[in-house]
Amino acid sequence: MEKRKQLIDEVEKYYTSKIREYGATSQGVDWNGAESQELRFDQFTRLLRGTESFSLLDYGSGYGAILQYFKPFYEGMKYSGYDISEDMISKALEVNSEISDCEFFSNLEEGRTWDYVVASGLFNVRLNSEVKDWEDYIIETIHKFDALCEKGFAFNILTSYSDLDKQKDYLHYGNPSFYFDYCKRHFSRNVAVLHDYDLYEFTILVKK
Repeated sequence: MEKRKQLIDEVEKYYTSKIREYGATSQGVDWNGAESQELRFDQFTRLLRGTESFSLLDYGSGYGAILQYFKPFYEGMKYSGYDISEDMISKALEVNSEISDCEFFSNLEEGRTWDYVVASGLFNVRLNSEVKDWEDYIIETIHKFDALCEKGFAFNILTSYSDLDKQKDYLHYGNPSFYFDYCKRHFSRNVAVLHDYDLYEFTILVKK
């Protein structure tokens, strides 16, 4: 438990430093540009295909970039953004103050559920954590996604197929086959792995 708290605390400090330095930008949530950030968000739209009105939990929401991207396409969306960084939440409330049907918070209410849960970039920055500890954290968290949603969830991870000379020690690279198989065995028969959008990552979609 102490190890898990240390892991979370380190990640919180890392992202808080980013939002303080760069503000409500892609760099403020540690992406290298808005174009690739939106390409990641676009993969999640397959989870929502055919739905008009739904509730969405953005787990690790940052400043709410997914809200800004999705809102023009999903007018019936009720959005909730959750992030462990208080600075992220403050910035999210500031930049999204004029958008209706949205909320941001740093504590999850016990027993509450949403139609869908999405998480972008949540599992990438491992920092000083051991690989095994980080993988345990990922598994624990996607089980939490399953408990928090009624219709499905989606997440992305940097891929283990990334070129070795471009991989960084403080980042985590996951095996897409492992997560596809794990989600099929534990959550749903309806699972997709998206690995064809020209980024060094993959997206898993789980539909209940």
